[in-house]
Amino acid sequence: MNFEVRMLPRRLLPFAIALGIWFAPVPAGLTEPAWHLFAIFIAAIAAVLVGAFPLLTSTMIAVAAVVLTGTIPAAKAFGGFANPSVLLVVIAFLVAQAVVKSGLGRRISLFMVSRFGSSSLGLAYSIVLTDAAIAPAFPSNTARGGVLFPIVLSVAQGSGSRPDDPEGRRLGGYLMFCAMASLAVSSALWMTATSANPIGLQVVKEFGLEIGFGRWLLVACVPALAAIVALPLVVARIYPPRVGRTPEAPLAARKALSELGPLGRDEWLTAVVFVVMVGGWIFADVLKLNVTSIAFAGLGVLLMTRVLTLADIATQGDTLSTFLWLAVLFALSGQLNELGFMGYAGQLLAAQLGGLSWPVTYVLLVVIYVAIHYLFVSQSSQVLALLGVFLDVGVRGGVPVALMAFALLFASSYFSVITPQGGSQNVIFVGSGYLNQRELYLLGLLITLFFMVVFLTIGSAWILLVT
Repeated sequence: MNFEVRMLPRRLLPFAIALGIWFAPVPAGLTEPAWHLFAIFIAAIAAVLVGAFPLLTSTMIAVAAVVLTGTIPAAKAFGGFANPSVLLVVIAFLVAQAVVKSGLGRRISLFMVSRFGSSSLGLAYSIVLTDAAIAPAFPSNTARGGVLFPIVLSVAQGSGSRPDDPEGRRLGGYLMFCAMASLAVSSALWMTATSANPIGLQVVKEFGLEIGFGRWLLVACVPALAAIVALPLVVARIYPPRVGRTPEAPLAARKALSELGPLGRDEWLTAVVFVVMVGGWIFADVLKLNVTSIAFAGLGVLLMTRVLTLADIATQGDTLSTFLWLAVLFALSGQLNELGFMGYAGQLLAAQLGGLSWPVTYVLLVVIYVAIHYLFVSQSSQVLALLGVFLDVGVRGGVPVALMAFALLFASSYFSVITPQGGSQNVIFVGSGYLNQRELYLLGLLITLFFMVVFLTIGSAWILLVT
C-alpha cells in the first residue's frame, strides 16, 4: 500500500469533522456564520494535530472555504495580512538574517558559549534568564522574541546544530523551545512584559481590584521564578538535546573569538540598528511610536546599507509561508471572537460549574480558560473576550476575587505556548525549522500543563498568603 493510500483516511478526517459540525443544528445563542466558522477553524487545527496536512496547507484550505461559502466577507478573512503583529513577526525574521549574515550573531554566540557553553543546559539558562531580565522593559513579547531569536539561532548554528540534520537539530530545537516557553512565563512575572497584562488589569479593576507594578511582582515572583528556574530542566527531560557536557567548547569559543578580530562594517551597522530598534521598542509607549514601524525602519536601513540585499530576502521561503498561515489564523480567530463564538463558549462552559465547591470551581475555571486558548491566536483577544466572564463566574462561585483574578491574569501569559500560533512571538521561533508541528503541539501541551501545575499549587498558596 503506497503512502498516499495510507494517508487517505487521515486526510479525510478533518473534512468529516468540518461537515459534521457544519450540518449539526446551530446552538441557541449563536449565529449560523459563527457556527460554520467554528466548523472550519476546528477542522483546520485538527488537520495539523492528526498529521493530515501541514499548517500552511490547512490554513489555505480554511480561508478559501470561509470566503467561498460566504461565511465571512473576504475583507475580514484576509484582514490578518495587514495586522501589525503579523508584520512585526515577518520583519523580525528578516532582521535576524542580518544578525547571522553580518557575522555579529556568530560573535555573540561564541561569547555566550565561552561563558555558558560547558553544557546545553548552561546555554538554555543563559537564554531564559536573559529573557526574564529584559522582559519588564518590553511591552511586546513579540518584540522581545525578535531580540532573542537571532541570538538563539546564532548559538544553535555556532554549536553545529542545523534544522536539516535529524539528530543535530535537537540542540537547536531544545534552545528554540526554551526561549519560546520563556517568553510565555516571563510575561507572567512582569506586569509590563506583554500588552495583554494591562488589558487584563482593566478587566479586573471592574471587580474592585487595583493592581500596580509592585503588587503584581510580589504576587507573581514566587510561582513565575519557580517555573523559570525549572523550565530548562523540564524541557530537557521531555525533549533531550542529546548534547551533554562540552567542557572543551568554552575554550574553543574563546580561541575563535580572538581569531575574529575587531567588528567589521556590517557587524557595526547591524549592532547599531539592532540596539536602536530595541531602544525604540522599550520606549515605544513613552515616545508614542509604533513597534512595527520601528522594525520596518530598521529593515530599511539594513537594506539601504546593503547589509541585507533583496537576494537575501528572496531566499527566505519559510518567512513567506509563516506570514501566510499566521495572517490567516489571526483573521479567523479574530472573527470567531467578533461573531460571539468565544464569549458563548466561555459562558456555556463556565455555567456548568454551578453547585461545586469554590476550590473545585477555581481549578476547573483555570483549566478550561487555558484549554480554550487552542482556539485563539492572540492573548489579548482572549483576555478581552473571556477573562471578565470567567472571573465573574469564579467570584459568584465563592472563589476569592484576588485568587481568581491573579490566576487568570497569569494564565493569560503562560497559555501562549500551548500551540505554535498561541502567541505571535512563538512564530518567530517556529519558523526556524528546528521543531516540526507535531513536536511543537506536544511540547506546548506538556509545558503548559507544567506551568499550570506550578501556578495552581505554588502560585495559589502564595497568592492566598500575600493578598
